Amino acid sequence: MSLAHTAAEYMLSDALLPDRRGPRLKGLRLELPLDRIVKFVAVGSPLLLMSLAFAQEFSSGSPISCFSPSNFSIWQAAYVDSSCWDSLVHHEQDGPGQDKMKSLWPHKALPYSLLALALLMYLPVLLWQYAAVPALSSDLLFIISELDKSYNRSIRLVQHMLKIRQKSSDPYVFWDELEKARKERYFEFPLLERYLACKQRSHSLVATYLLRNSLLLLFTSATYLYLGHFHLDVFFQEEFSCSIKTGLLSDETHVPSLITCRLTSLSIFRIVSLSSVAIYTVLVPVIIYNLARLCRWDKRLLSVYEMLPAFDLLSRKMLGCPINDLNVILLFLRANISELISFSWLSVLCVLKDTTTQKHNIDTVVDFMTLLAGLEPSKPKHLTNPACDEHP
Repeated sequence: MSLAHTAAEYMLSDALLPDRRGPRLKGLRLELPLDRIVKFVAVGSPLLLMSLAFAQEFSSGSPISCFSPSNFSIWQAAYVDSSCWDSLVHHEQDGPGQDKMKSLWPHKALPYSLLALALLMYLPVLLWQYAAVPALSSDLLFIISELDKSYNRSIRLVQHMLKIRQKSSDPYVFWDELEKARKERYFEFPLLERYLACKQRSHSLVATYLLRNSLLLLFTSATYLYLGHFHLDVFFQEEFSCSIKTGLLSDETHVPSLITCRLTSLSIFRIVSLSSVAIYTVLVPVIIYNLARLCRWDKRLLSVYEMLPAFDLLSRKMLGCPINDLNVILLFLRANISELISFSWLSVLCVLKDTTTQKHNIDTVVDFMTLLAGLEPSKPKHLTNPACDEHP
């Protein structure tokens, strides 16, 4: 019997989680994986396209090429290119004596509009960092610590029960005390459950998360409007007519009224426009999916921790509308599952509990570890009524 008790003590000691002390904030993920992907793509793609536009401008020189008259010198031709790029206005005859002008400024503003887009897409990230991350980090640290501590408390409780059973000479007294402790709910540690229940009535985190993704959708819609209204208007125009007869050249007869120019950077302009539309079109379903996840509970994570004493949010049907801070915290607990050491142990115990062939009343990790330690999870039948055994 002593050898069996020693083996049970070793098994329970191995089941205890190591006590992790020190700073743990560095290991926490305070952004969901999909949110991080959206951030990198939404902010990084405009910066990448902006660098492409600047690289094309620096490598090929002037973004336009004007067909100056043959009698113009090299310096005059260079002046025509510079003047037409500065004005970037297309002149078109719209009848006798009528000149219709069309501005092509989106070509000139392309890299700066991409920079503005990147800054705009980074605003929801800043909102989340300053409005939600401080409270979320403290919540996660407390909940992760309490979940692991609750598991350790359950294992230490089984160790204590095993020691009491060894020292107890009368099994009737031991089982009577054990049943009394269960009836009085001495094994339960309701602090964490009550804290999580309070989070169901809080909506600051979920409001910030909804605002972050709503702003992303709003800025994406504004990007579509900008591209559709301004870029589409000049998307197919490769050449334009430029007028340089202004200022001192207005009275010069040898200067033609209109000079044809070609946009050499039009291919980059088209690539940037189409790439922006494609990238943000792909991001929209991802953002909507992030919002849709708030409409359902992550019950698998909760069901695993139902094995802890006084953690019965599911069995007591305490979960209501999922749009609250608790659901956001559960999503981040799932993202930080590597920080939850107790999760892997409880997952194994849940599988063993579901596949066990013996019919025992196993509800919590205390019951299961009691069974593994060699004790019955409930009073044995031959001890339930000792009077019947004495007087058959």
